[in-house]
Amino acid sequence: MPMPIPNPTCQALEGKKARLLAEIGALADMRPGSLVERFIRCGKAGCRCAQEGAQGHGPFLSLTRKVDGKTVTWLVPAGQAQEVVRGQVGEYKRFRALEKDLLDVCEALSDARLEALGSPSANLAKKGASKKPLPLLRHF
Repeated sequence: MPMPIPNPTCQALEGKKARLLAEIGALADMRPGSLVERFIRCGKAGCRCAQEGAQGHGPFLSLTRKVDGKTVTWLVPAGQAQEVVRGQVGEYKRFRALEKDLLDVCEALSDARLEALGSPSANLAKKGASKKPLPLLRHF
């Protein structure tokens, strides 16, 4: 029995998927959220921050994110902790970009595998949709 000819499109996409999974596996510590530098007024009448046009104390770095549907803000301690948190937030942003790329590749790979079947049953139909074959599933 002859061996099936490998689909070059599928092979290329499988390679890209493997590279993305390896990159995701190599990610460092991460945390979601947004970092903002803030200046804070202490509220003491005689303090320099109470003067007209004063910037306030700081800058302080704050991390804001959603927790259980509520926005929560933490002040990040000064010093090395700020660089660590900046790195963690950056790594999370990198993760989200890799996640999107991985989903795109997986969807394209799924489409390529369905198209390689070459049968009309390879095209999934939405309930009540046209009976015309679909070129690619991701166009919905």
